[in-house]
Amino acid sequence: MKKATLKHKWQTSRRSAMLLACALFAAGFATTAEARERVNAPVFTQFTYQGDDQIYKDHPLEADEFYSPILQGCYPDPSITRKGKDYYLVNSSFAMFPGVPIFHSTDLVNWKQIGHVLDRKSQLKVEDCGISMGVYAPAICYNPHNDTFYMITTQFSGGFGNMVVKTKDPMKGWSDPVKLKFDGIDPSLFFDDDGKAYVVHNDAPAKGEEQYEGHRVIKIWDYDLEKDQVVPGTDKVIVNGGTDIRKKPIWIEGPHMYKKNGRYYLMCAEGGTGDWHSEVIFVGDSPKGPFTPAPNNPILTQRYFAKDRAEKVDWAGHADLVEGPDGKYYGVFLAIRPNEKGVVTTGRETFILPVDWSGEFPVFENGLIPLQAKLKMPKGTVNKTGKEGFFPNGNFTFEETFAAFPLDFRWIGLRGPREDFISEAKKGGLQITPFGTNIKEVRPTSTLFYRQQHRTFKASTTMKYEPKAANELAGITCYQNENFNYVFGITQKDKKSILLLAKTEKGQTTVIASTEINTDKPVSLQVEGKGNDYRFSYATEGGSFTNLGGTMAGDILSTDVAGGFTGALIGLYATTGNNINP
Repeated sequence: MKKATLKHKWQTSRRSAMLLACALFAAGFATTAEARERVNAPVFTQFTYQGDDQIYKDHPLEADEFYSPILQGCYPDPSITRKGKDYYLVNSSFAMFPGVPIFHSTDLVNWKQIGHVLDRKSQLKVEDCGISMGVYAPAICYNPHNDTFYMITTQFSGGFGNMVVKTKDPMKGWSDPVKLKFDGIDPSLFFDDDGKAYVVHNDAPAKGEEQYEGHRVIKIWDYDLEKDQVVPGTDKVIVNGGTDIRKKPIWIEGPHMYKKNGRYYLMCAEGGTGDWHSEVIFVGDSPKGPFTPAPNNPILTQRYFAKDRAEKVDWAGHADLVEGPDGKYYGVFLAIRPNEKGVVTTGRETFILPVDWSGEFPVFENGLIPLQAKLKMPKGTVNKTGKEGFFPNGNFTFEETFAAFPLDFRWIGLRGPREDFISEAKKGGLQITPFGTNIKEVRPTSTLFYRQQHRTFKASTTMKYEPKAANELAGITCYQNENFNYVFGITQKDKKSILLLAKTEKGQTTVIASTEINTDKPVSLQVEGKGNDYRFSYATEGGSFTNLGGTMAGDILSTDVAGGFTGALIGLYATTGNNINP
């Protein structure tokens, strides 16, 4: 009887605990679902970005032409691969989330973004790193021997280091990462005709053998396709320093290996990713070398020309090659387009050039003269950029009404998924549920970002928001990194809604201007960039725009001043951690 009573009590207690747990679980769901409704959150009903660069007005396209860069704005370190008629291209993404944007084309002119390679938290751990950390120099490669695509990269966060993911179909997502057991950066895979696989990458010289600052080497390893791991003890230095170590070349990096006519070609960036950047090529009879540099190196650079040249493109390098649909080779590479002050706000962009490989070594056609804005398309190609879902280039307008979810792939978060803070508002539009972090913190922020893609542009948004306390703020931000940015948003002071413009430089924030504003109706906010001049304006009740704060310098949004490797971002921003006091 005692045992039965105890058993009954235990069963009753267990049943009660289960019911309580279920109730708490349901309440938890309700709390999560209702949390966004309880938090004071802005609703954005539209966003418009319009590019207006003079170079595109001066160089209109003919029927057989297209523009380069093919990806404007912060799309650096391109890598490309091919399976049949399908081409896939990826870029670095640093601490942006999701990571490694991936594009698809069948003609190398018209590109559609099909998603991101690293779109899950299990693949991308950037929640506590600066914007220019995270994912560097991804390399995509198709292996015909096992019908598998690989993306190999270095993730400077989350304890990953060098890592690889793979898929049978880039349209359907990628595996979780495998951490690779070697040091260095910029890894790339090569699959030989006999099915063997290799990894090439940048590394430091052996300890005690560094000869000068910037001295690096290129290594190769055998790669085990079954284990997805380099084979221990197979590493070998195949390039020491660069094309001629006697001249102390710096930062040999970004290696890719190709095979043509039975010989092995190793192409690398050299000179550092700045104004001495270039692309060089080596040849050997084995993937393990020895490798001989081409006598006509570099095969691509912009470093020899006048600094004040018109329509300047610079820093060209970090390239990858692919055979085009017309049987001709093409190379994608990064370069920059500085503004009239010589600073770079749009970041490193993806350019393309045809490559002449009729001789022993490939050479980028017109890659050793000042780069031009437009190119001839491969024969039989129709330019559809900006139409039918293809990525736009040149001067274009991007309009977003937030009427369809999920959002366009061009919208990104920083250090965490955008889905953690965005939702569809009940009455239409985009709701941003604010985090307690602000954009000066090296943590995930509730900011939806769009890349600045032109030197001359306008970006505007309409927002419904009434702050309830001084720690609440919502609006727009022009962001280079956590220490260099502008905030143009509405907060509260003395129970009044205040619109402020604040500048953060070297981590120090200054309020440039502020004004009381009526938030009973939606407010429109606009940033206009004309080269290095940025102006912030607002409008209420559908009226005309009024400037606040005068003309601001855009140089703090440049890599030249702020450092790092990213371009400027325009963000729809909300926070309950505001510490900017008007």
